[in-house]
Amino acid sequence: MDRYIAPSLLAANFANLQHAVELVNKSEAGFIHLDIMDGLFVPNISFGMPVIQAVKKIARKPLDVHLMIVQPERYFDKFKQAGADWLTIHMEACNHLHRALQEIRELGMKAGVALNPHTPVSSLEEIITCTDLVLIMSVNPGFGGQKFIESSYEKIRKTKNLILSSGSGALIEVDGGIDLQNAGKLFQAGADILVAGTTVFNSPDIPKTIHELSSAAVL
Repeated sequence: MDRYIAPSLLAANFANLQHAVELVNKSEAGFIHLDIMDGLFVPNISFGMPVIQAVKKIARKPLDVHLMIVQPERYFDKFKQAGADWLTIHMEACNHLHRALQEIRELGMKAGVALNPHTPVSSLEEIITCTDLVLIMSVNPGFGGQKFIESSYEKIRKTKNLILSSGSGALIEVDGGIDLQNAGKLFQAGADILVAGTTVFNSPDIPKTIHELSSAAVL
């Protein structure tokens, strides 16, 4: 199984964002993760199109853009223009999720769907073959540095079983509270991509920490 780390720029030093992106470029990271928050879907505001455009100019990794916003379908084309390669929307934010995932794919991006901690895996059953990525939130979205929710392991296993039984090729991404103590266990449960913010960008050696996360053994 391939293992990917997606460092979350939300935890990077915004006074020197270019340096952070360059360090990720030099690392084994599979993606650069960008969290977009509108202060409505989640109680926080992050950044928008100009930051994505700036990151795209220097990034050598695909941009994995996670929309924590209401009515995300209003902006799909703008995120494509800004440089998103993967675009993930929340199950809880979309009234017409099947259509929204189709629109993302038609724009030439990979389409992802995110589940908040309270949302059951069964809600994916009707759209699992229409998505390229399932993002399991292992904290409540909106802020970095939160404690990992332990029930996420079982949720990952259920998602993996659904993907296999449906014939979907979707990858499983996990976001929230990822560190060197749980990374190996998350990969063993079925995760393909781990989003890590604080663990990566609070590290004195970012490329080394990304390597350690991607090669983490089960403790």
